[in-house]
Amino acid sequence: MTLIGWLQILLYCAIVLTLVRPLGGYMTRVFRGERTFLSPVLRPVEASLYALAGVDERREQHWTTYTVGMLLFHIGGFLILYGLMRFQAVLPFNPAEQSAVAPDLAFNTSVSFLTNTNWQNYGGESTMSYLVQMLGLTHQNFLSAATGIVLAVALIRGFARASVQTIGNFWVDITRCTLYVLLPICVAYGLFLVSQGMPQTLGPYVEAITLEGRKQLIALGPVASQVAIKLLGTNGGGFFNANAAHPFENPTAPVNFVQMISIFAIGAALTNTFGRMVGNERQGWAILSVMGALFLAGVTACYWAEAHGNNAFAAMGLTGGNMEGKEVRFGIVASALFAVITTAASCGAVNSMHDSFTALGGMIPLINMQLGEIIVGGVGAGLYGMLLFVILSVFVAGLMVGRTPEYVGKKIEAKEVKMAMLAILILPLMYLGWTAAAVVIPSAVASMANPGPHGFSEVLYAYTSQTGNNGSAFAGLTGNTLWYNVTGAIAMLVGRFWMIIPAMAIAGALAAKKTVPPSSGTFPTTGGLFVGMIVGVIVIVGGLTFFPALALGPIVEHLAMVGGTLFSAN
Repeated sequence: MTLIGWLQILLYCAIVLTLVRPLGGYMTRVFRGERTFLSPVLRPVEASLYALAGVDERREQHWTTYTVGMLLFHIGGFLILYGLMRFQAVLPFNPAEQSAVAPDLAFNTSVSFLTNTNWQNYGGESTMSYLVQMLGLTHQNFLSAATGIVLAVALIRGFARASVQTIGNFWVDITRCTLYVLLPICVAYGLFLVSQGMPQTLGPYVEAITLEGRKQLIALGPVASQVAIKLLGTNGGGFFNANAAHPFENPTAPVNFVQMISIFAIGAALTNTFGRMVGNERQGWAILSVMGALFLAGVTACYWAEAHGNNAFAAMGLTGGNMEGKEVRFGIVASALFAVITTAASCGAVNSMHDSFTALGGMIPLINMQLGEIIVGGVGAGLYGMLLFVILSVFVAGLMVGRTPEYVGKKIEAKEVKMAMLAILILPLMYLGWTAAAVVIPSAVASMANPGPHGFSEVLYAYTSQTGNNGSAFAGLTGNTLWYNVTGAIAMLVGRFWMIIPAMAIAGALAAKKTVPPSSGTFPTTGGLFVGMIVGVIVIVGGLTFFPALALGPIVEHLAMVGGTLFSAN
């Protein structure tokens, strides 16, 4: 651990914090339907889209109608994406002549991208045509990211409104989010990436002659446009198999730094949007403080573990930390920071191989996901996931003082607590249930590249990543099998929608309630005590739920390393 390393981390945090208020304020105006600096250009386009689709932008929806619209939207997206992959061989823009994607892999990938997971049981440059990458994957990256954001805004409206039956209009929200927030940023972002050397072309793959005289095929394609939204929208699916460790997806140090900033930008700013819409920005800062405390704890632990390295190497006189699986151009601090950011934010892009991290270094990304990816989290999903923990925390606070719990003027009653618990508890059912099955089924065990606790960690990481809609992997598991394609898709669907539906039910219930003015007995929810209480609830729930599984994987692997026990790869 070095001073330069800590300065990089502090600079990163400072830039993200600087973006919170301006971006949060801008999104508040967008979702309130107010005029923005882009309105003269985009408002005519927005109005034309409503006219073309037959949408009345002044008509709002009940939470059930809003949710059904969202589900139908995703069914349509699934069918389009699945069809593109299955008919890929006969469609245009396929210079590498990629064949049709197998049914189970196409199913897994379609579910992956519509749930904002972007789990990839394939290598992009060797499996997907340009058309599928653009019209299928990049297009779905925009829509799945926009969905997460508008669902968070709908839940915010539940807290902000009083005695109403509506929480907005899904079709209006998704249009405004894509048109005013995601597209403008990605256009500028994509141009920056191209300026740094990232490819953006429809030309064929290039054949080069190496120094040894051999032929090498260099994959190209419309990379920058996909990378921009994969990071800004916390999608994570790479154009290339190596993801952000590939020099075409992450060509320079400035690009690497900007990529990390873009992963957190919208998720962090949404906390400010929450504060503005409920009429008290301090509420948003309190939520961001919880996220920040958990994030800094994770960065510290992961950076320390990777800088400390492996005891077995140290005994041989090899010091300097763990560089296995890391790009030399990024080093330990940028790799550890990226790993924590991408798993805290439900992104899944990687600039190093998490499978090569030390046991404790790899455990931190795993814990980030197991907590529900509420440490900033996926765009929108992180905020509504955190608000579920806030509901649970104020319920606990209410039990302590013997009062009906309140939050931003709304009484939190049995229905809200039950829905929050349903959403929170469904995640470990998928993480742990599928892992338990996979480690005893011979065909699933055969996909594990490593024996012992690390092999168990590979499987646990895979199902945690898919259920949490993250998409990163330990990269030591052969996932392109019928078992992992099908069970992984189920985990992704449950992890996404079984959290969304209870959250929308909470939004509808809160919007219908009256606002209760604060009194002398109201528990303050903007100070350090409340921030500490939320952190405590999150850590306790995570500890009680996941410690046994972590003890079987990374914890025992670390203890074995300290004791000098080594495991040979299969």
